[in-house]
Amino acid sequence: MGECADRYVELVRARTLTGALSMSTAEVYARDVTTFVQLVGEEVVLDDLTGEEVDAVLLAFARKPDGRRRSQPEAASGALQSASSQARFRRSVSALFKHAVLVGWVQVNPMATATVTARERGGLRPERRALTREQAQGLIGAARDLGGGPQGVAAKETAGSGRRRRRDQNTELRDGLIVLMLSTMGPRVSELVRANVEDFYTNDGVRYWRIFGKGGRTRDVPLPGDVALALEAYLARGRIASPDKALLLSWRGRRLARGDVQAVIDRVQRGVDPDRRRSVTPHGLRHTTATHLLADAVDMDAVRRVLGHSDLATLGRYRDELPGELEVAMRSHPLLRGPAGRGAGAPSASAPSASAEGMGRSGPAAPA
Repeated sequence: MGECADRYVELVRARTLTGALSMSTAEVYARDVTTFVQLVGEEVVLDDLTGEEVDAVLLAFARKPDGRRRSQPEAASGALQSASSQARFRRSVSALFKHAVLVGWVQVNPMATATVTARERGGLRPERRALTREQAQGLIGAARDLGGGPQGVAAKETAGSGRRRRRDQNTELRDGLIVLMLSTMGPRVSELVRANVEDFYTNDGVRYWRIFGKGGRTRDVPLPGDVALALEAYLARGRIASPDKALLLSWRGRRLARGDVQAVIDRVQRGVDPDRRRSVTPHGLRHTTATHLLADAVDMDAVRRVLGHSDLATLGRYRDELPGELEVAMRSHPLLRGPAGRGAGAPSASAPSASAEGMGRSGPAAPA
């Protein structure tokens, strides 16, 4: 098993040289296959695995704690991996066995009789879903404070005692920038850690980030004003002088790793009022960006381009429910406003659209 997995991972990584796979996709395959070997056992013969044994491995993965959340206690029962993670793991294992059949490592593909599938989306852990407006604003406020507010000053005074860092790097400015970018722009974590300083440019007074996304696609996304200010502060006072061209550096002066981003979010969360605090992953913040942009009636195609999706169908999976949005929608129902064009109840041309109010825009609802 171990030998087959090593040869397969080597082949997968070689495919990045031809452009058939992106580096991030190849690493996902490699990580999942390595996990599969750990759960099965390196000495097991690949051709001996049955569909029932593969099912047992898929269930074991479903109950495996999410390694990105080091502080998360193991649950007494139930799956700890999200439905999307389970589906991704199954795809990786299926790809391994498909290759094994082609090269003759196995006679029969056990995935043909494996029955375990990921749970429905409604069962996702809450930290993988969008934050409410209050929770998101609390997190963004804590990130802003790291850039120089009262809490930021206090954090800087105590940072050296809590964790190691270089004196020439302001890690609080870096952490605040990371959370602001994740919360308001919704990049994939791989896109964030892959960003270089040269990927940010100014055009006609607007700061842009050229994001290198999946499938070799790029997109130029304008930075919100607060994010642009945080970026300038970090480049001026936070980022250490380093030959590495990466935007985000560890305290050692190396490119920040994917796994470090969750720890950054958790640190910033400590500055959020407990009543507005809820644990969240980087992908959960991507959901948060999509959900609140759509809730505020931002054009769907614009949101798609911000997130880097190839089509609108994918965007639908990122639109999560928000508390109270159905009640607001019913209070501002367009069919209960009176006949169009006459009467006091008719909406004016300058009034906010029904979709904007119905999807959770702040402010009083339109009169019925």
